[in-house]
Amino acid sequence: MEEVERVKAEAVQIMGVFQLLPRLVVFDLDYTLWPFYCECRSKHDAPSLFPHSRGILHALKHQNIPAAIASKSPTPDIATTYLNKLGIRSMFVAEEIFYSWTHKTDHFQKIHSKTGVPYNSMLFFDDDNNNIQEISKIGVTSILVRNGVNLEALRNGLAKFSQNGNASKKNKQKRPK
Repeated sequence: MEEVERVKAEAVQIMGVFQLLPRLVVFDLDYTLWPFYCECRSKHDAPSLFPHSRGILHALKHQNIPAAIASKSPTPDIATTYLNKLGIRSMFVAEEIFYSWTHKTDHFQKIHSKTGVPYNSMLFFDDDNNNIQEISKIGVTSILVRNGVNLEALRNGLAKFSQNGNASKKNKQKRPK
């Protein structure tokens, strides 16, 4: 548990560097929060998270930044069972776990409807570059993760979110009245 506290403390410190923070952070599940595909596992298996996942989720909660899930899993029952087994299901304000032929645009439309958070106020982590590219097109700051969500990905995501937010503020200021 001390590793979780260390990661949480470091994540809170990273967040403290940025003046502009997302209003919602959205995570994929497979190979983003945990190191496997749900459809290759059984409900009876004992799931595990990537080393920094739990600490980052706790840091977001500590900073009052809600989290959500956008997963294209063909086995949502296994995914929700694992979220319960890991004791993290209550940390998400929205769970969109269903298979779709789209690149998660349906997931994000549902998350937006449930939370009211605009796309440009969201930060998204996923291990699939196709999802990153498509979700970026709707205005969500999207970060590709290679070895799961970790402190470096969080730092990169917050930096990119801050740049995107500052750019959109400047664009708004430049518009003639």
